[in-house]
Amino acid sequence: MSAVAAPTTVTATGAAATGAASAEPDRVVGADRVLAVLVELAKHTQGASLDELVTVIRAPKPTVHRALASLRRAGLAAQDGHGHYILGDEFLRLAFAHAEGRPDHVRVTGILERLAHRYGETAHYAVLDGRWVVYRSKVDPLVGAVKLSSTVGGRNPAHSTAVGKLLLSYELPTLDAVRDWIGDEPLEARTETTAATPEALHDQLELIRERGYSIDDQENEAGVNCLALPAFLASPTVPTGGISISGLAYRMPIGDLVRDLSAIRAIVSGAD
Repeated sequence: MSAVAAPTTVTATGAAATGAASAEPDRVVGADRVLAVLVELAKHTQGASLDELVTVIRAPKPTVHRALASLRRAGLAAQDGHGHYILGDEFLRLAFAHAEGRPDHVRVTGILERLAHRYGETAHYAVLDGRWVVYRSKVDPLVGAVKLSSTVGGRNPAHSTAVGKLLLSYELPTLDAVRDWIGDEPLEARTETTAATPEALHDQLELIRERGYSIDDQENEAGVNCLALPAFLASPTVPTGGISISGLAYRMPIGDLVRDLSAIRAIVSGAD
């Protein structure tokens, strides 16, 4: 594709301009492509070839190659012994340092450890991000339990998770609010028990507000249960996120968690 010269204009002071404004979007697009390559690399834990990245990002090979070169110079990308591109050690260092330094991460780690130790199951701290929950912290039991596949930084739909519904109960007080939040994109029925209509979700949020806790009775993943409570780290009335205890349903029936709610509350509040 041939380049087209930017038009020359004359400003009010008589100085010539060469279309600087029109050049700015090109620089933004270039930066966006570098970020797109970085995000795509994060999806390929075993590495990705240049051709694979070109296909997914749908950009010219020289453009993707330049983006990779920029990332490699910054230590954010690297090449393995097979010539595949992977996230660089500097990116991992920054990510873990940032996660470890978050005030909420530091404050909830002890709580998650006590929950995981008491129940022999996985404990999470997560926040709401639009239609999703993002896991900020996770503690697995040391021994004796199957570890869940969730990861720090990973996402799950808010409407099908205990912690997501808990946080939505503060955000969506009415059926109209639920409908507006859903918009034109239908809710995914992750399992047979997922609340996948505005009315069903609203009913669950009403019950959560009444109870003060939320459950996921195999609603996000068949065979996995979860109970969540709010974490008030910055305000006594508005939760910064939710703390949950999750495990396999055959080993940790949801009824057992509910019956032990007072003990879970004590741990989350710091009283235990």
